Amino acid sequence: MKRLLPLGIQDFVSIRERGFVYVDKTARIHEWLTGSGKPFFLSRPRRFGKSLLCSTLEAVFEGRRELFGEIAGRPALAINSLDWEWKKHPVIRLDLNAGDYINDGMAALHGTLGYQLHVQAEKHGIELPPEYNHSNQFAYLIRKAHEKTGVQAVVIIDEYDKPLLETIDDVAINGKIRGALKNFYGILKSSDSHLRFLFLTGVTKFSKVSIFSDLNQLSDLTLDSGYADICGVTQEELEQNFGSEIETILESTGKSREEYMENLRDYYNGYRFSKKPLKVYNPFGLLHHFDQCGDFFPYWYETSTPTFLIKLVTDQKIDIANLSDMRVDYSDFRKYDVENMKAEPVLYQSGYLTITNYNEEDEEFTLDYPNIEVRSSFTKSLLKQYLQAPENVSAALISKLPKALRNGDIDEVINVLRQYMAGVPYDVIEKTENYYRTVVHLVFNALGLNCRSEVRIADGRIDTIVETKNYVYCFEFKLDKTADEALEQIDTKEYLLPWTGSGKKLFKVGVNFDSEKRNIGEWKYKTARRSIGLEHQSQNL
Repeated sequence: MKRLLPLGIQDFVSIRERGFVYVDKTARIHEWLTGSGKPFFLSRPRRFGKSLLCSTLEAVFEGRRELFGEIAGRPALAINSLDWEWKKHPVIRLDLNAGDYINDGMAALHGTLGYQLHVQAEKHGIELPPEYNHSNQFAYLIRKAHEKTGVQAVVIIDEYDKPLLETIDDVAINGKIRGALKNFYGILKSSDSHLRFLFLTGVTKFSKVSIFSDLNQLSDLTLDSGYADICGVTQEELEQNFGSEIETILESTGKSREEYMENLRDYYNGYRFSKKPLKVYNPFGLLHHFDQCGDFFPYWYETSTPTFLIKLVTDQKIDIANLSDMRVDYSDFRKYDVENMKAEPVLYQSGYLTITNYNEEDEEFTLDYPNIEVRSSFTKSLLKQYLQAPENVSAALISKLPKALRNGDIDEVINVLRQYMAGVPYDVIEKTENYYRTVVHLVFNALGLNCRSEVRIADGRIDTIVETKNYVYCFEFKLDKTADEALEQIDTKEYLLPWTGSGKKLFKVGVNFDSEKRNIGEWKYKTARRSIGLEHQSQNL
């Protein structure tokens, strides 16, 4: 019998009462809540379990122990057997996710805050003074909830930054919303004596919103190694909680467990949220993958188009080939000023890049795409923006290029690349070597290939490396020079030395772009053992 997977369900009560699969995080929650501190902030990408975490905390602080015991055929959760007070607190939970801030701006903000405060006041039997503005109503609600019950209140605010993120392209509206939220969140400091616990979630830690400057004791859990797995699914949790789904997929596909688990990790795992090298799966993509009987599809990416991020990357002239090897200082993660926003940390907080390494001596993070889903999908978006090539050409690439690389057919690889470039409008092409290198990088990555560009090695940087199961391709690109010069550079700098002994066949590929024809001109390749010696002149292709 197929188990109930909580697709799109972020309500803890519903999950427990209806018997949905639940990855138990309550032991971690207990450890967190019994530690020191009162106000906390957590940043995670969208659809990563922040709302479910908020809902779980709400049930904990409302003292609803019955939800954490055996219920609906599901076993008791960890916190049920741990030492916790199970004291009922008045919980005020606000969710700013619902407003249409893009189209309605301040009206949407006022409507959302007004409705949320009204619902929470009604829940606690409190009547809000209609003459008060939203900030004063919020302060009044917290104080009255404490006075009425004699127990300090708990405030949980989910997606605190949604109004700011949605209006980030409209400086005027964004500024007004930021001012309103500054006042609204500002009352939390003066309400401290009435609060037992405060928790906010969001995608980005914006400055100038008062909360991060006024609440001096606010603990930011975003990069805290102790909470790296508070959202998301670890490898251990995956195997403990989804064994039946995995077995069903193995039976239907005929794949070996080793092959399938490797594919699953490559496609949905890879998110890292601290200096600690612990990676987690995207829960949204994972659940939909299991629900669709093992279909590998970019479920998370398809729920939103990162238009603003694409614009940020292009406006700041970020080297797209370096997105898979970005270096960011620790201090950069704390700079979220709308007027001076850096692309790299925002790409990380939004889930399009993740941490792959941390250099403690330099306090420097290395960022890369977390997995195939994000790398392939985000690159396709960049490709569309960057090249404006027709869809029918992209379809031809999808069907031909990966197969050619898997088969070691470099003639076909070059032919398909030339076909693609022939479809790019002439007025968007830049006559620079970096432009052409970026085109090839985007094409390979959009197809989900294992491709890296600007790869650092001891004696320089490799333009592009592509790896398949049996082959390694080292590409060196030139503009208005010769393919021989490109091959000579590969040999002189021993670019393929790190892959010697890998058991794979190694190809050195020298490509020269012709700026007049706006396409590949001469190209040559050879293996690590012997020169193939094929020369292709652009006019003969």
